[in-house]
Amino acid sequence: MIGDIVETKQCQLKDPMDLFHSGQVVKICAPMVRYSKLAFRTLVRKYSCDLCYTPMIVAADFVRSTKARDSEFTTNKGDHPLIVQFAAKEAQVLCDAARIVCPFADGIDLNCGCPQRWAMAEGYGACLINKPELIQDMVRHVRNQIENPRFSVSIKIRIHGDLKRTVDLCRKAEATGVSWITVHGRSVEERHQPVHYDAIKIIKQSMSIPIVANGDIKTLKDAENVHHLTGADGIMVARGLLANPAMFAGYEETPLKCIQDWVDIALEHGTPFTCFHHHLMYMMERITSKQEKKVFNVLSSTSAVLDYLNDHYGV
Repeated sequence: MIGDIVETKQCQLKDPMDLFHSGQVVKICAPMVRYSKLAFRTLVRKYSCDLCYTPMIVAADFVRSTKARDSEFTTNKGDHPLIVQFAAKEAQVLCDAARIVCPFADGIDLNCGCPQRWAMAEGYGACLINKPELIQDMVRHVRNQIENPRFSVSIKIRIHGDLKRTVDLCRKAEATGVSWITVHGRSVEERHQPVHYDAIKIIKQSMSIPIVANGDIKTLKDAENVHHLTGADGIMVARGLLANPAMFAGYEETPLKCIQDWVDIALEHGTPFTCFHHHLMYMMERITSKQEKKVFNVLSSTSAVLDYLNDHYGV
C-alpha cells in the first residue's frame, strides 16, 4: 500500500467540489463492501465515472491497526478524485482517520446510511440519522482539524418516515460545513421497496449545498431520469455499475472491451481470484445464457477463467 500511496503525493489532486460546480451531473461510483476497491475504481474511471468512493472502513480499526490500513486502503496517482468512506461514532476517531488519508484522498464521507444489523448495533451507519448533533460534532471536528480547505467532508444518509426530520438533519449538517449530502431514498426498514425520489427532490429544494441521489439506478437512462425527477447534482450508482462498469459511458450492457480491460487491470493489481471472478460474474450476467453461467460461475482458478474467456469471447 505505502509504495502506491507515496506516488500519490506527487500528483495534483482534483477537487471534487469543482465537479459539482461544473454544470454537469456528477457520475459517482458508490462505496461497496469488497467491490469498490482500487482495481474496480480504475476500471469505471475509464468509462466516464467522475468520482469514486472506497468501500466503508471502520474508522476505529483503521486508526488503531496498521494491518487494517494496509488491507482496507490502497490507492495510486490515477485514483482521483477519491472519497474515503468511514463508519464512525466518535468525533476524534473520525478526525484521526481523516488525517491519515488526507494526503492521499480528496475527501472523506461519513456513513449514516448503512442499515446492516451489525453496524446499527455498534452505533454506526443509519442509526446516526437519529443523532443529528453527533453528526454535526463529527463534521465540525474534521473541518477544524484538517488544514486543507479543499478536502471535502460529506455524509451519506437514508431518509426518515417523517421527511421533516431528514430535512432538519440535512440543514444542521449544512450549517456545520458539510460539502455535499448523498441521499439513499429509502428508510432504514426499506430494502427492495421503490425509492422515494420525491423525497430526494424535497431535500434538494431545501438545501444550498449539492445533493447526490442514490438508489436503484441501473442504466444511464435511469441516471438521467432520476436527475430530472430530483434535480440532484450527482448520481451515485452501486449494483448498476457492478453489472455494467461501462454504464456511465452509455453502454446498455458490458462491452467485451470492458471485460478485457477488467482482466488486464485485475491481473496488474494482483486482485484476489474470488474478487476477480465475482466481478466477471456480475459483468457477464446479462450477456451469458443460463447454461454458460452454470459453467462459468463454478470455475475455480484464474487460468480457468482466462481460458474460458479466450475460448468463448476471444478475450
